[in-house]
Amino acid sequence: MSSVDQTAVLDALRAVKDPDLHRDIVALNFVKDLRIEGGRVAFTIELTTPACPVKDMMREQARTAVAAVPGVTDVEVTMTASVRAARNAESAQAPIPGIRNVVAVGAGKGGVGKTTLAVNLALALSALGSRVGMIDGDIYGPNVPMMLGVQGQLTSEDEKIVPAEKFGIKVVSMGFLTNDESPVIWRGPMLHSVIRQFFHDVKWGELDYLVIDMPPGTGDVALSLSQTVPVAGAIVVTTPQEVSLADSRRAVRMYQKLNIPVLGLIENMSYFVCPSCEHESDIFGRGGGERTALAMAVPFIGRIPIYEPICRGGDAGQPLVIAEPESVAARAFFSAAERLAAQVSIASYGKTVIPVTAV
Repeated sequence: MSSVDQTAVLDALRAVKDPDLHRDIVALNFVKDLRIEGGRVAFTIELTTPACPVKDMMREQARTAVAAVPGVTDVEVTMTASVRAARNAESAQAPIPGIRNVVAVGAGKGGVGKTTLAVNLALALSALGSRVGMIDGDIYGPNVPMMLGVQGQLTSEDEKIVPAEKFGIKVVSMGFLTNDESPVIWRGPMLHSVIRQFFHDVKWGELDYLVIDMPPGTGDVALSLSQTVPVAGAIVVTTPQEVSLADSRRAVRMYQKLNIPVLGLIENMSYFVCPSCEHESDIFGRGGGERTALAMAVPFIGRIPIYEPICRGGDAGQPLVIAEPESVAARAFFSAAERLAAQVSIASYGKTVIPVTAV
C-alpha cells in the first residue's frame, strides 16, 4: 500500500484557518510533527495559547480535512500550545526574561470589582493550561492575598524574592510586607521603586501571563508600569452605569497615551439572574460597556453577572472559578479569559487588537 502524499495532507490543512489571525494553520506554522505511515496520518497543532476558545473546532476541522485526502484511513490530531510574546512596539523597555506577556487589569474608578476580575481572570488562564503570575499593583489597598486566601511573608533565594503560590499561580503583594492595618503612605518615587522590584527582583521563572492588579484611577502606578516593562496590554473594568463608563473612557485614554494597548473592556455586575426564576434583571442598565467599547474601537470581551458567591468567595479566599467552576458566572470568567488570550495572540503577530462582540 502506497503512503499518503505529505503535500496533499498539508494542502488539505490549509483549509483550516485561525479565526482571529485569519490565516491558515500551515502558513502560521501551527502544524508540527507530521507523521505518515501507510494510510495513518498523525500530527500536532500547536496553538498560540492553551486558552484558545476554538481549539476543539479547529481539531475537528483538521481531522475532517485530512480524512478526505485519498488513501487516508486514520487521523490522529494532538493539540498543544506555546504562548507567544506580544511585544509592544511602542515600548522602549526591555522584556523580563521568562515572562512572555504582562497584562494590566485596571479601572477608571474604585468599586467596580477590578481585583475580583484580575484574580478570577488569572485563575481562569491558569486552569486553561497557562503559566500565570500576579502582581498586586494596588500598593495602597493590596487585597489580592485576601482574595486568594494566601498569608505569610515573602522569602528570598539567590538574592531574589520568592513569590507566594496559591491555586497554581505565583503572587507578590505589598500585603505580604505590611500588617493588615498599616497604611502605605508613599509618594511617587517610592511607588515606582516597589513596582520595579516586583518585576525585576522576583524569581518568577517562566510565565505565559503576568497579570497586574492595578490601583483604580489614572495615577502613578500606571506611569511606573509603562516605564518599567513592555506591557502586552490592559483590560479596563467597568460597570454598566454612566458614572463608571465615563471614568472607564478616561482609563482607556490613559493607557493609550502611555502606549499600552487596550486589549479589551469588560463589564462587571452586568446583570442579575434571579436564583428562583432565572429572570435576568439589568439593575445598573444594559449595554453600556459594549457601546463604549464600540465607540472607542476597543474589544469588548465579556459581561460578568452579579452573583453573591463571587463576593463571598473573595472574602473567604475561595475565588469563584475555584469554588464553583461550573456556575454561570465562572463560565463568564473563563470566556473572558479566552477572549483576553485571543487578543494577546493577535498582538503577538504584530496586529492591532480586533474589536469583538461578547455573547
